[in-house]
Amino acid sequence: MMAEAFRDIALSFAGTSEQPHFERTAFRVRRIYATVPPDGLSANLCLDPDGQDHFVSLRPDLFSKVPNKWGDRGWTRLALPSADPDVVMSALLHAWRLAAA
Repeated sequence: MMAEAFRDIALSFAGTSEQPHFERTAFRVRRIYATVPPDGLSANLCLDPDGQDHFVSLRPDLFSKVPNKWGDRGWTRLALPSADPDVVMSALLHAWRLAAA
């Protein structure tokens, strides 16, 4: 998946806006639920710990815990080039629902 396709999926969720966040592009509804760096090779998703465990165990080739305190809170890295749209849609929807609640 390319970053532009990721962006299209994120912006398809109700209430989502796109804005800069430090050096990254952020997607938010009530709060930020996903970010993409300038190289577009990955995305960080704000999941809960259960969601993080689910996606990392489901596809460890695509998902990994962000290796810092944010990762302990559920932030999860997604490798975009190898990701298929269905998996990205599922993970983004999970992150969006948490942020929209």
